Amino acid sequence: MAEQRVLLSKGRYRARLASGAADVAAAQALRTLCFQTAGTDCDAYDGSCEHVLLEDLRSGTLVCCFRLLVLEGGEGLSRSYSAQFYDLSALRAFEGRMAEMGRFCIHPDWQDPDILRIAWGAMTGFVDAEGVEMLFGCSSFAGTSSEEYLDAFAMLKHRHLAPQRWLPRVKAPDVFRFAARLRRKPDAKKAMLRMPPLLRTYLMMGGWVSDHAVVDSHMNTLHVFTGLEIGAIPAARKRLLRAVAG
Repeated sequence: MAEQRVLLSKGRYRARLASGAADVAAAQALRTLCFQTAGTDCDAYDGSCEHVLLEDLRSGTLVCCFRLLVLEGGEGLSRSYSAQFYDLSALRAFEGRMAEMGRFCIHPDWQDPDILRIAWGAMTGFVDAEGVEMLFGCSSFAGTSSEEYLDAFAMLKHRHLAPQRWLPRVKAPDVFRFAARLRRKPDAKKAMLRMPPLLRTYLMMGGWVSDHAVVDSHMNTLHVFTGLEIGAIPAARKRLLRAVAG
């Protein structure tokens, strides 16, 4: 087995990069459990990505995982998972290093908020070490019905749409064009309650989303393209993240 690269170890948890096929298989097994796919959750992108595993040091349980695909700039976006679902031609002009974060999941039996905090700390350390200037990916809402998420989507429309110069265009055959269709004023409390925790964290750091959601029947989710320009993260938030990462 290759030497393990530990990204962060704090309290009872350790985040590290996968060091071989057994680690990748463990991540795929956790994804299968979390996403409840019919077969093992694996795809052709797994072989191109770094896989981050977050483990409980007391029991050895894998409690969280995600994968990262590093791209040298916007010209490499066609290699990304997100490019299957979104027209990312506007982002091809982005010149800095990029990383796609995907398949993020937390074990359903583990509710400890430290898991998400340490996962972001590990991701911050990775982003800093690799010189990444934009983090992006698909942020998912459970299920394919938009009805229970209308306040959340209205909030995304009013406060968090991508800058026009980076705005992803429609590519998938089945989408919910929430920015064009919704006229409601969002109930902020309901919106934040229905917002997925991962997306909520992106938004707190200044992240932005596409103006439409993709209806992904294979994964039984609605997802929005999410981007986060590292240079635009508020200074206070950066200090908090790097304090965790340190």
